Amino acid sequence: MNANTLPTLTCLGKPLDLSPNAFGQLRRSDDIAHAGSALRQRMCEEGYLYLPGLLDPAEVLGVRRHVTDRLAELGLLDERQPRLDSSYRPGGGALKSSHDLASNNPLLEHLLYSGAMMDYYRRFLGGPVRHFDFTWFRAMGPGHGTYPHCDIVYMGRGTSNLYTSWTPIGDVPISVGGLMILEGSNRQEARLRPYLARDVDAYCTNRPDAADIESGAKVWQDWDGRLTSNPVTLREKLGGRWLTTDYKAGDFLCFGMGTVHASLDNHSDRIRLSSDSRYQLASEPADERWIGAAPVGHGVAGKRGKAC
Repeated sequence: MNANTLPTLTCLGKPLDLSPNAFGQLRRSDDIAHAGSALRQRMCEEGYLYLPGLLDPAEVLGVRRHVTDRLAELGLLDERQPRLDSSYRPGGGALKSSHDLASNNPLLEHLLYSGAMMDYYRRFLGGPVRHFDFTWFRAMGPGHGTYPHCDIVYMGRGTSNLYTSWTPIGDVPISVGGLMILEGSNRQEARLRPYLARDVDAYCTNRPDAADIESGAKVWQDWDGRLTSNPVTLREKLGGRWLTTDYKAGDFLCFGMGTVHASLDNHSDRIRLSSDSRYQLASEPADERWIGAAPVGHGVAGKRGKAC
């Protein structure tokens, strides 16, 4: 990945600085993928582990075929192109997240919650593992990506020894808007402490809109969990580089709850397909919003009131 040959890259419509001190390539960790202690050490150092080719590409493409068939049934694909290309049909409607694509999807569940993925987490965490019962699935059409954030503000009521797998469901070249990690952000806990201590589902019971939160008429009181809407000035303030790569089927990216990440805007004509799944030691407490047969998530039952 040579910055001199890259097209203009943006996040939330803002052009990124592609100079060597501001933008770079993710560090690969496939060389230590089977060494638990080395993985844990590198996670402490980097805040993420990029693991290309650890999953079976054929299995990933099987999931992709299932999902693109569903998208075609919804009229969202340009059927003049092969379905596996996930080419977006102009006028097909906006796509931001599609959790229904993860439901009743045994191929996706097998990919994320058995085999190589679970073997990896047992090595990395050093013991029996549980995963959240809720699976996040993204079908991101052309347009803006995801704002910079840390995952702990969405799932911080259980153990902090919790990790995300961001898994591309097929190839995701840079132009399609893959995930970025802010280098060294995992070591910025002191500067980010006020943000990291927040809970996106906490609300003020003495605010005028508290009743709307409690009834479900309003999802968020005043904040959706974003750290900022400007990834350019965030990098300038915190330092480090935005790191990403051209992802291939079979890759995944593992990162901790305090690692800042975002996604590039999608400048292609394709729908970017990816999933987010979470893993922890089975012996540690899990955030109640994301476990069980029907996780409450960010719904009314997941809200936590307080006097402000």
